[in-house]
Amino acid sequence: MISQGTIVAIATPSGAGALGIIRLSGPEAQQILAPYFKAKSGKKLLDLAPKETAFGTLQQEDGRLLDEVLLCCFNAPNSFTGENVVELSCHGSSYILQEVVQLCLRNGAVPAQAGEFTLRAFLNKKMDLSQAEAVADLIASDSKAAHTVALQQMRGGYSKEIQELRQELLNFASLLALELDFSEEDVEFADRKELLELLEQLLKKIESLVASFSYGSVLKTGIPVAIAGKPNAGKSSLLNAFLNEDKAIVSDIAGTTRDSIEDTLVIDGVRFRFIDTAGIRDTEDSIEAMGVARALAQVKKAQLLLYVFDCSTASPDEVISAIKAIDRPELNVLAIGNKTDLVTAAQRAKFENIQPNYPLHFISTRDTATIKALQQILVADVKHTTTGTDIVVTNARHYSALNTAASAIKTTRNSLIEGVSEDLVSVDLQVAINALGEVTGAFSTDELLGNIFANFCIGK
Repeated sequence: MISQGTIVAIATPSGAGALGIIRLSGPEAQQILAPYFKAKSGKKLLDLAPKETAFGTLQQEDGRLLDEVLLCCFNAPNSFTGENVVELSCHGSSYILQEVVQLCLRNGAVPAQAGEFTLRAFLNKKMDLSQAEAVADLIASDSKAAHTVALQQMRGGYSKEIQELRQELLNFASLLALELDFSEEDVEFADRKELLELLEQLLKKIESLVASFSYGSVLKTGIPVAIAGKPNAGKSSLLNAFLNEDKAIVSDIAGTTRDSIEDTLVIDGVRFRFIDTAGIRDTEDSIEAMGVARALAQVKKAQLLLYVFDCSTASPDEVISAIKAIDRPELNVLAIGNKTDLVTAAQRAKFENIQPNYPLHFISTRDTATIKALQQILVADVKHTTTGTDIVVTNARHYSALNTAASAIKTTRNSLIEGVSEDLVSVDLQVAINALGEVTGAFSTDELLGNIFANFCIGK
């Protein structure tokens, strides 16, 4: 996948824009552009100090002016990739950008593959593999929460945790290996009690990281929230109130919503995907029945269910029974009593016995204050999804590797308790060490690297 020469790519998105950035990385990054860049100061490109910015013109081989540009050089190893790097900022015309790239290609550069700049940074030990993957997550982040997690991972907080766990396993694996070398001496270098205690501690930490994935993964795509309930309970009105627009049709006629309607909203930095579903009831209308089936399917996929009921017509037992009919053990449920503007305080109070079964919140979709209060409850609910660690796993590859490590540690623990021989214990211990190494890239293959960096954008 990776070439040994100097690579070039447009680092800004395609399409017209005020500015465009072109990056070169490799041993000849400066030499390729040096003959064609004329600084206004008269200084030659090769004489620029590291990180010095120069304004000037870029010319074609025949001397034709191509554009006025701003250029900055970074010398190895003090650059993003760890190689010589040139970043050139020009006008955002697609014609200009392509002409600059072609100029570089004609003079010895090769086109960069997807993610090749970040791959070179990894290979040159400027970052580990989990940090490299966080670069892509940071670019894709579209909410404060996703941005915070990606930034923390890119800055190495996550890597440090994994490296420390792996190092502790390596230390004991080394002692076990030493015992095998002196097997005839019947010497025990690794204290079995200490090792068991260590394995229990590491297992607790790893399982905590594994548990964080259910929260971390939805930070990228948004928390899926299903809005369900009986017809005319106010589900579509609630969606419209959340979005502050008439996204869904609202009518007094029961069964208006026949299909799921979805939209996203970022609340206090957390991205939610709200799904308004068809009213759940028995119906002989075949089209409405399809809508009900889709509603139940959406509830199964959701992380949070807002069960909306009409305070003026529903009964507490009816609400509890309806939620239980569609609930599942891992589903987080909030019972939402709507239309409080149509009932008295005494009528509203009778629903308090729902509280022992499900958290209860009252709203009126006509009252902005109650909607904002509900939004804050949703955010608090997400942020209280504690995992026992400040580190959040958002990457499916990391989740799989951590599961493998946890399984291997359990096997190692059981083997020690049962008195299994050191060589077999060492094998299971090495599986855990390798799995943790896969997260940071301490243990990697060309195939693994190819799969990871192929998903990056060109120029990064």
